[in-house]
Amino acid sequence: MMNRRGFGMTAGWGASAVSLQAIAVQALGLQALASEPALSQENNNAPHHPPTAKSVVFLFMSGGPSQVDTFDPKPELARLAGKDVPESIAAHVPKIKRAGLKNLMASPWEFNPHGESGIPVSTLLPRIAEHVDDLCVIRSMSHRNPVHGPGECVALTGTSIGDRPSLGAWSIYGLGSETDDLPAFITMNLHTDGMQNPQAAGWGTGFLPSRFQGTVVNPLTGIQNTTMPSSTAVQQRSDELRVLQQMNRQFLQRTQQSELDARIRSYEMAFQMQTTGPELFDLNSETGETHSLYGVDQPETKTVGRACLLARRMVQRGVRFVQIRVGGWDAHGNILANHTKLARRTDAPIAALLTDLKRTGLLDSTLVVWGGEFGRTPTMEGRGNGRDHSPAAYSVWMAGGGIRGGHIIGESDPIGYTVTERPVTPVDMHATILHAMGIDSQRLQFNHHGLIETPLGVTAGQTVLEAFNKHS
Repeated sequence: MMNRRGFGMTAGWGASAVSLQAIAVQALGLQALASEPALSQENNNAPHHPPTAKSVVFLFMSGGPSQVDTFDPKPELARLAGKDVPESIAAHVPKIKRAGLKNLMASPWEFNPHGESGIPVSTLLPRIAEHVDDLCVIRSMSHRNPVHGPGECVALTGTSIGDRPSLGAWSIYGLGSETDDLPAFITMNLHTDGMQNPQAAGWGTGFLPSRFQGTVVNPLTGIQNTTMPSSTAVQQRSDELRVLQQMNRQFLQRTQQSELDARIRSYEMAFQMQTTGPELFDLNSETGETHSLYGVDQPETKTVGRACLLARRMVQRGVRFVQIRVGGWDAHGNILANHTKLARRTDAPIAALLTDLKRTGLLDSTLVVWGGEFGRTPTMEGRGNGRDHSPAAYSVWMAGGGIRGGHIIGESDPIGYTVTERPVTPVDMHATILHAMGIDSQRLQFNHHGLIETPLGVTAGQTVLEAFNKHS
């Protein structure tokens, strides 16, 4: 017989592969589900203002896609190819180790105007280019951390240390869940090429309670161990869970441990997922045309295509925040081969997501965000026809959810190295995304050991209001 202390240690958050026989699901991956059944007790979960988006799909392109090869054309690079960065620009380039100033390199791709807006997009991304009239392209993103891990933390939490809540966690803390059957915050980590491993801070809670953490799932296999054992009846499992929860709540009353409270909620969600999880990941109900649209039936696009299709299904079922991380964009050598491979993986599936959201009427209420942790230098790195990391100026785009499409915000210098107009920080972007969800980042507060914290942190930040339609 296992005592209370032993049971608590076995079922703890650190147990990465321990199954609880009472509910037959792993603690790993389900610990974060605790955020969903109950709304935040720290606030009333009412939006501060009318939201323009109910859900967010964050398409995080890890590794640093090059702005001057995707959404920020720089014809001057072709004229200056092989030369040094002009002194008038070099004087403003941040003094960071990776900011090389020699041997400018032209883009291997052409840029063509698209749509009624005429926004130019690289031939690298022809399918996304078809949706340019729905995109708000921000060409003036900027921060100062040129390292992948810390840069990813900056992009997703606002600080390089990664000790603050992720953007998804803040949104769930502020608004709670729209569904009792699925996690409110789900993340999928795809194609972790090279040395850029996913940063757990990107779906973590920082100082917020554990129940607001994101749930990591594999789009190809779903959430592990959520299938009800064939020998177990639903009523039997419900009875087992009720007894287990009664014991846990009695223990919680004596200890007041927030981690235990989160664990209790995770068991409840695990039980729900045994009936709803398999249905979510079963794509047999989707038409052959939809499978083909997303590229689920093609080797190159299978993984990202399935993730994007699942993102649409998640949004339909009330999941509030979906994060899809696609690794591999780190192009230190041969950017032509690297970005071509990554574009083949992502271009068609992401365009399919926009198409599908639009035709199902979900784009108006779903904010789609695309971008990485930083951009790349306009100079060649070494002699390998690659580009180094460059956080000083890079591009992201948003679509749907009240966003003003066919619109460009900000500007970089003639070679795409520094921001010259309307700088936007990652924290500004967070405030903008939360604003779309109806959250005022200055009013969303959490008392952390006496310090009143907000999503803006100590660096502050402002909503990019010009990104929205005038009536939003």
